[in-house]
Amino acid sequence: MAVGISITNEAGHYNGRITSFVVLSCMMAAMGGVIFGYDIGISGGVTSMEPFLKRFFHDVYTKMKEDSAEVSNYCKFDSELLTSFTSSLYIAGLFASLLASSVTRAYGRTPSILIGGVAFLAGAALGGAAINVYMLILGRVLLGIGVGFANQAVPLYLSEMAPAKYRGGMNVSFQLCVGIGVLIANLINYGTEKIRGGWGWRVSLALAAVPALVLTMGAIVLPETPNSLIQRCNDHERAKATLQRVRGANDVQAELDDLISASEISKTIKHPFKKILQRRYRPQLVMAFAVPFFQQVTGINVIAFYAPVLFRTIGLGESAALMSAVVTGAVGIVTTFASMLLVDKVGRRRLLISGGILMLVTQMGVGGVMAAKLGNQGGLSKVWAIVVLLLISSYVAGFGLSWGPLGWLIPSEIFPLEIRSAGQSITVAVGFLFTFLVGQTFLAMLCHLKYGIFFFFGGWVAIMTTFVYFLLPETKNLPIEKMDLVWREHWFWKKIVV
Repeated sequence: MAVGISITNEAGHYNGRITSFVVLSCMMAAMGGVIFGYDIGISGGVTSMEPFLKRFFHDVYTKMKEDSAEVSNYCKFDSELLTSFTSSLYIAGLFASLLASSVTRAYGRTPSILIGGVAFLAGAALGGAAINVYMLILGRVLLGIGVGFANQAVPLYLSEMAPAKYRGGMNVSFQLCVGIGVLIANLINYGTEKIRGGWGWRVSLALAAVPALVLTMGAIVLPETPNSLIQRCNDHERAKATLQRVRGANDVQAELDDLISASEISKTIKHPFKKILQRRYRPQLVMAFAVPFFQQVTGINVIAFYAPVLFRTIGLGESAALMSAVVTGAVGIVTTFASMLLVDKVGRRRLLISGGILMLVTQMGVGGVMAAKLGNQGGLSKVWAIVVLLLISSYVAGFGLSWGPLGWLIPSEIFPLEIRSAGQSITVAVGFLFTFLVGQTFLAMLCHLKYGIFFFFGGWVAIMTTFVYFLLPETKNLPIEKMDLVWREHWFWKKIVV
């Protein structure tokens, strides 16, 4: 059944409509975003819960409870073991995403999604049942394998299934689901923190199995993308039938011909990671590194990981800190949804530039308030704590409009088929690498740089906004198999690819 949004074949577009079939398929695949977001939110919450800290990270618990003038507000949570718990997932995800490239290319997108769901299920079970810190970290590693496979395959799946004219909005659903996962996690943390007996953190960690189960079951019934069917099986009739079902139209020959042409080129490539180093793919390779790097040095994941910790740093209580994280999570969902509606109308560049400016202003504001009003001991007054919460919420809004969803969308749509799986793996691996580095070092940086940490990340936001203005071409509404046109027409990249 078709929803009825037509796509003409003018200017390189293909025939077809957004069908209920493709919407349901993309909704199921985007559950990979929920498991990623849930983990981001849940880890930050449980690491601020006193029973969890007392059981596994007693040194941090002791520093947090001390009123000694020797313990700075900014250093109460500084612990390499605590950051290892949070960031171990991302180093595991880095290696898993590189392995996932071969699986996705050889066996298809849905097998990688299935592996991701199963690994995440195992990690959730181990984390919820943990009796020592080693079980906790092993559970995080399994979660990382799950997220690595899911994050490598799901954005590709969404970009290949979506009609070109609406690819941006449908791909942004992945980041929307990440935001939903963060919000759900924050709400669960707020509730489980109140459980008497101090075992609420087990519920928080174990409930990660719910979205993972949905993703796993969905991967079993999801159809493979026409792009992957042609690339792996060379079954043109099956690919055509799938394409007709996905597009809700019988005349899909123009799109099918482009997919077949791209597949023929792809089959000549035996070593895609070596191929992507060639000069003709230089713009895509630069974006594969730059986009995920910039997405992480916005500082968003330290807000997501450590929002409750940060709010406790400025003097809020345990419940108030968790509720503040709920507020910022809700803001992220609303603005990501707005981005989903706007991205195919106003374009990628405008959202990235406007979101970058908003993030820069608000980060400087947070750093300024903390510099002026928060000393090494004590906390902010209620009024200034609310100001910080509003500034951080505005910062999250800027990220939700721009680098949050578009950091996943842009890499997933710019690679030609022959290097698409390798390119997406590089993107995910770089993202995980810098997520790991930022997550592993943030608490130590907070301790040493204090309020300057926000000026540090603000500086990177200024750099990346300038990068977008000069070096990132607009990609809205262009079919994914014709994306090479944007580089040939760009003022800078045309000198390299031609």
